[in-house]
Amino acid sequence: MKKGIILLLFFCQIFTGFSQELNFTVIINSDRARIQNTNIFAQMKTSFEQFLNGRSWTTDEFRPEERIKGNLLITINDVPQVGTYNATVQIQTVRPVYGTNYESLVFNFADRNWSFDYVESQPLEFNRFTFLNNISSLLAFYAQIALGLDYDTFESRGGSEFFAAANDIVNNAQQSGRPGWTQSTSDRRNRYALNNDIYTSSVFSVIRDAYYLYHRQGLDILQIKPEEAYQNMLEAIRILAEANKTQPNGIFVISFMDAKSDEITSIMKNASLEIRTEIVELLLEVDPNNARKYNELLKS
Repeated sequence: MKKGIILLLFFCQIFTGFSQELNFTVIINSDRARIQNTNIFAQMKTSFEQFLNGRSWTTDEFRPEERIKGNLLITINDVPQVGTYNATVQIQTVRPVYGTNYESLVFNFADRNWSFDYVESQPLEFNRFTFLNNISSLLAFYAQIALGLDYDTFESRGGSEFFAAANDIVNNAQQSGRPGWTQSTSDRRNRYALNNDIYTSSVFSVIRDAYYLYHRQGLDILQIKPEEAYQNMLEAIRILAEANKTQPNGIFVISFMDAKSDEITSIMKNASLEIRTEIVELLLEVDPNNARKYNELLKS
């Protein structure tokens, strides 16, 4: 009996030593699919969530409440043949802000061109250094991006190892001939462009520093050191503006603003007029489509 208890404790220690870092919800919109077997989409959801949430992507320990929350919204646009799906994907992740109940949207990205094959009860395997299928490669790519950006918000350039893994996934997937993995002049919102801006480009990779300044040195200290926090968040936008000035319309800049435009407008209302004036000037350069929203900051 004693031996059995010891073994039980031993196995408990083994399993508690492993941790899953992601807590993603997968939502599949199949309204356009027009197929009879809609149960396949429930299986997809379960399979995709298990792939993302059911494995360890790092060697770090994560408590359940520390897992990175995210949403993966998949819209099935077309089913050209049985088992083949054309879809768009919206990926969002959030991060808690220190000392508050607030969760900040870190990543908000629309991947508009995903083609994949899926059959009932299909197992999903993954190898960082080998392309196996277009499902596991896409899911693993965005898992690594989510981890990399989250780590960057807590430590300066803290997500480097995850972006290196994402780069390997992109390089290996190019052999598949599937859209989204190669350079395209007609589609900047794809995996290749995002990976290039984050990992390869000397112009845009500095935006990783903006993530750290904005979150760890900005949002996390806003309650206790508001003036310092506002200055650091302003500096983060300066980094974006400089990158955008050097090379306009980079997808990493666009992705940052897609996640942050509403939050910046809300938070900066309480900053000094001097900071609000400068940040509006920068935002109008970086994200002119939201000019009306930003100009409201000068009226408060």
